[in-house]
Amino acid sequence: MAVALRLFRLGKKNNPSYRVVAIDKRDKRNGSYIEVVGIYDPMVNPHRLELKQDRLEYWMSRGAQVSEGLRKLLKKD
Repeated sequence: MAVALRLFRLGKKNNPSYRVVAIDKRDKRNGSYIEVVGIYDPMVNPHRLELKQDRLEYWMSRGAQVSEGLRKLLKKD
């Protein structure tokens, strides 16, 4: 199974928040996921990105591919 780390959108219209999840790469963006790795809230200033560092490293060591949007967020912090 190919696993990806990506953002799972939550929240209302014009008020998004996201979960950082480990998900099967072939599933839809908001399909069923394997595990929640963190949260991202872009609506607060400064934005809030909380990650379970140990679980993030675990999935990356297992070969999980990081999505483009999440990669940009990780570079900023």
